[in-house]
Amino acid sequence: MEISMESAVTVYCGASLGEHPAYADAARQLGQALARSGMNLVYGGASTGLMGCVADAALLGGSRVTGVIPQSLVRYEVAHTALTDLRVVQTMHERKALMAELGDAFVAMPGGFGTAEELFEVLTWAQLGLHSKPCALLNTNGYYTPLLRFLEHAAGEGFVHRRYLGNVIVEDDPHVLLSRLASHRALPHLFEEVAEA
Repeated sequence: MEISMESAVTVYCGASLGEHPAYADAARQLGQALARSGMNLVYGGASTGLMGCVADAALLGGSRVTGVIPQSLVRYEVAHTALTDLRVVQTMHERKALMAELGDAFVAMPGGFGTAEELFEVLTWAQLGLHSKPCALLNTNGYYTPLLRFLEHAAGEGFVHRRYLGNVIVEDDPHVLLSRLASHRALPHLFEEVAEA
């Protein structure tokens, strides 16, 4: 999939700010970088935490920002009310499916259980050939370094095909990350390799 001007990047990140100011700074930088690149943002629709930071920065820079949020969270008044487009869905499953559909690429910033779940889902789908969209980690403050060590361990133990670690773009600079998304070429998926063998 080609990533270019007008592409939408789905960003997964925490609804909290985290313990280090670098996380919020990176979220704002990513939102600004998206806007400068002429790209749009798809994210989880909240006004809080890193979600709010990336959305506000992208909006300020002129990007179209689409939030996708389940009704249960709207009731807690965490929905961002100033977005270009706010999609309210019924379930978390619907939220993830729509965010995946709307994005041309995926970026995981620091976050918790939900961010990790979303990241691993799109990585798994790429491996199975369900999409060919680039997937990236914004490794602010080394947040994802332990996860990358785990993935290397999983590959070493034979549970992850090592070549698919190459499907994960890892950068700590938002501008470099977006540039790498634009030049990414998807690997053949798992079943293509089996068919060719």
